[in-house]
Amino acid sequence: MGALRPFHLAIPVDDLAAADAFYSEAMGCAHGRRSERWIDFDFFGHQLVVHLAPEDCRAASTNPVDGEAVPARHFGVVLDREDWTALAARLKASGVPFIIEPGVRFEGEPGEQGTFFVRDPAGNALEFKYFDDPAQLFAV
Repeated sequence: MGALRPFHLAIPVDDLAAADAFYSEAMGCAHGRRSERWIDFDFFGHQLVVHLAPEDCRAASTNPVDGEAVPARHFGVVLDREDWTALAARLKASGVPFIIEPGVRFEGEPGEQGTFFVRDPAGNALEFKYFDDPAQLFAV
């Protein structure tokens, strides 16, 4: 497998102005192209596009994972610990509520990771992780 390539993800939102404020101001993502119905963001080097589609916005159901109710439909990125900590602090300072507070999951087990979850204003769930040992990303 070659070098990691950026992904492209398009998600529905019900309010472009609220999505813009969340992703650009609270998350710190730079803008790309935009129209009256969508906005591109640089999401940690990946292309995230929010599309105005209110009929497609709904909260995801959850599954139990390590004692937490994890949204079944979610996306996010794996950061290094320093960037993960800085993002959690930035979101907290912006008043973004956590679905699952920053903490360590699977402590002492394969796949040990720092993780937290937030929702954007349209209800899309986002998870951010770090691994002290990146080899643990796919550990079983």
